[in-house]
Amino acid sequence: MRDVLAILGDPVSLERQPAFHIEQAADAVAIAAYHALRRQVFVEEQGLFEDHDLDEHDEDPRTVVLVARDREGAVIGGVRLGPAQLDGPDLGWWYGGRLVVAPASRGSVGPALVRAACARAEDAGVLRFEATVQLRNETLFTRLGWRAVRRVTVADAPHVLMRWPVGRIQALADATKRDLGPLLTGLTGVPGFVGDDGVPVPGSDLVAACDAIVPSMVERDPEWAGWCSVLVNVNDLAAMGAEPVGLLDALGARDRSFASRVLTGLRRASDAYGVPVLGGHTQFGVPAALSVTALGRTVHPVPGGGGRPGHEVRLTADLDGRWRPGYAGRQWDSTSFRRTPELRAMLGAVGRARPAAAKDVSMAGVAGTLGMLAEASGCGAELDLARIPRPNGTSMGDWLTCFPGFAMLTTDEPGAGALDAGPAASVPCGRLIPGRGVALCWPDGERTEVLTGGVTGLGRA
Repeated sequence: MRDVLAILGDPVSLERQPAFHIEQAADAVAIAAYHALRRQVFVEEQGLFEDHDLDEHDEDPRTVVLVARDREGAVIGGVRLGPAQLDGPDLGWWYGGRLVVAPASRGSVGPALVRAACARAEDAGVLRFEATVQLRNETLFTRLGWRAVRRVTVADAPHVLMRWPVGRIQALADATKRDLGPLLTGLTGVPGFVGDDGVPVPGSDLVAACDAIVPSMVERDPEWAGWCSVLVNVNDLAAMGAEPVGLLDALGARDRSFASRVLTGLRRASDAYGVPVLGGHTQFGVPAALSVTALGRTVHPVPGGGGRPGHEVRLTADLDGRWRPGYAGRQWDSTSFRRTPELRAMLGAVGRARPAAAKDVSMAGVAGTLGMLAEASGCGAELDLARIPRPNGTSMGDWLTCFPGFAMLTTDEPGAGALDAGPAASVPCGRLIPGRGVALCWPDGERTEVLTGGVTGLGRA
């Protein structure tokens, strides 16, 4: 209603309108206005450049321009951001730059543009976002939460390289795994396999695994929830090097119709993976709930905490598929279209290779799961961003924090070789190191810490 009154000229509503708004430049006219403002400030006012300040980043089609417009629609400020590397794939390392505000509008516009650029970068799946800032603006950026990295020189003028702390990986690990240690004291199972995806049953060659599906997912997408209840459990057995032999399910549903939809997905997955449902329990008239227990066999279970500093980290992942509809950036579906031989080839990869340590990539994502493996192994870990295999069209931030259909992290002595995992790619992309936590290693030699310590609090296995 306020917008309608403003259009009609109501003075109170006009007064309440914001003085400016920020949007992504959608056409050449807006970008030209931004470039003109940059020339006015950086060339004519500050004398940082002789004729213009345009460079190769302005020609990169991946570069995003955000502009601030006043109430009349005039461009009064802008900032650009995009991949730092002009050649090669976007690894999730972006630069912000050429922040400019018209002289008559300085004050709140600049900080708003900086905050908008940070949000836009994180929305694009960026894990490292930096900017070179004139020394006089260092205090402003620090107040906005940026951290100084080092002094640099740009256009013969002193600047400071600053970095925005992207906490996406730490936040996911904290939300999904942080409280496990205190909660599970005394319930952590067999020594040497604490925190593992499954647990060897003492006195036998059996391995047991159990996973529940988030109730909201069961309600929203019951067939997919049924499929995933099998998927996550057989992957847990696969990480232990165990061959699956059977499943037990526990289902709560409001009525028969809803239960049928869940069980349709579960039955399809059971058939596809060739793992029978041996029994279970079904309850009607209750909120949605789904849990599956899986049993497998191996005489040589692979621990999640068997890694050591110096071990090579390998990611074995199925890169085919797509984002599950409704779960873009969160769930990668590479399994629902696979044939049984392909699925079984992936499930058997760890058992055939018998690496020193292995973990199935869980809800904590690739980086968070590596943090759990490192924690159980009593060390830290590094990931080389340029070597991580990922599906085409996915951002690095999404891929490192999503739940993939099939992905295993393994560690072993350097040169141990790829896992034979059928259609899945198997690539060395990191290492275990002394210390704690997980760091990302970038092509320019920089290293950014994304997990500061143990993920679960369960400690060394």
